Amino acid sequence: MSDPGMTEMTGLTHLNAAGEALMVDVSAKDPSHREAKAQAVLNTQPEVLALLSNGGLPKGDALAVARVAGIMAAKKTSELIPLCHPLPLSKAQIDFELGDDAIRILALVRTLGVTGVEMEALTAASVAALTLYDMIKAVDKRAVIGEIKLLAKSGGKSGNFEAEA
Repeated sequence: MSDPGMTEMTGLTHLNAAGEALMVDVSAKDPSHREAKAQAVLNTQPEVLALLSNGGLPKGDALAVARVAGIMAAKKTSELIPLCHPLPLSKAQIDFELGDDAIRILALVRTLGVTGVEMEALTAASVAALTLYDMIKAVDKRAVIGEIKLLAKSGGKSGNFEAEA
């Protein structure tokens, strides 16, 4: 087997020859600058977005709490996703775009490492969205989280990726 993480039988990187889960060995890889951007969208009522933007929610400043939750989630991704490697993150940023009936949560994560940060960006966006839901559920239990997706990634052996618009 040329790649210790790739099984000859299955061609899958996260399974050994017996079909059991394994954490890929990345020790032979050279560090490179890597970045990933992801999003999640929380759909809610315009009245809730007004409360959100002016700090009028019963639980307080939901955007500040969700921002911190997203950053923390990026840092803890390897504890949540079983086969992810712990990474030294150099940046984790959460931004929000408020629309008429939705809020788009954008996560940007960077590292100088041997494996990508796509899962960290997706986890950050997801947890920030879940935190927003928790903060607004007293005024809108029908809010819906969706459109969780990778928007872009750069660095590493597989190169750059950008989602279709």
